[in-house]
Amino acid sequence: MRLNLINIYNILDTGNRMKKPHFATNSFYHIYNRGVEKRDVFLDAKDYFRFIHDLFEFNDEAPALNLYYKLPSFKSYEVEPRKIIRKRELLVDIIAYCLMPNHFHLLLRQRQEDGIVRFMQKLGTGYTMYFNQKYQRVGALFQGRFRAALIEKESHFVYLPHYIHLNPLDLYMPDWRDRRISDWRKAIKYLRSYRWSSYPDYIGEKNFPSLMLMHYIRELFGSSKIYSESLREWIADMDFNLLAHVILE
Repeated sequence: MRLNLINIYNILDTGNRMKKPHFATNSFYHIYNRGVEKRDVFLDAKDYFRFIHDLFEFNDEAPALNLYYKLPSFKSYEVEPRKIIRKRELLVDIIAYCLMPNHFHLLLRQRQEDGIVRFMQKLGTGYTMYFNQKYQRVGALFQGRFRAALIEKESHFVYLPHYIHLNPLDLYMPDWRDRRISDWRKAIKYLRSYRWSSYPDYIGEKNFPSLMLMHYIRELFGSSKIYSESLREWIADMDFNLLAHVILE
């Protein structure tokens, strides 16, 4: 049974976006942050893998053990959950994400009181500790407090995942934001091959499926094929006005 969009948005807080928003449990938010002075925060594949690992590891009410601060060794694109007996108490649902060299986008649903704030504090601190130790630097890595926007309109929930998943085109077809994509087939092929995004999982290609809760978006579109076609259609006729105030960049 397909999810009713009206039911989704009835549970959302309809307050305006603020610099320091109150995060309402069960509401959806677009989260964005970038490197201090716009510096790159992912310098090689191991850095991306580490952040993916941290997205999984720090999404838990319990503190992460120091054992897992070490650089993980990945045998595949999938996150390898640590062996635990205790059931994890998730702070947020990760709906979609994209990591770019100097910034990241997350689409989150808060599961418990202050879940987003606690998750983002753990994520920012943990990854900064890893990055500073690896590259022998000190100080802040990210540009202050993360930015957040409440997802309160149907168009936000439908098209924001497309916008997040299209971000990698900045590295391949930087004119895409001006609707100047000469070959959409090449654009889609590039997005399918970009590891550091939830797009491959949403079109049915296993990447990091254990990281996310995908049923909200999957039920909206009905199938991976329809989601892919919807993104392709939006590339051809993008309307950023539909996402006013929630893009954050």
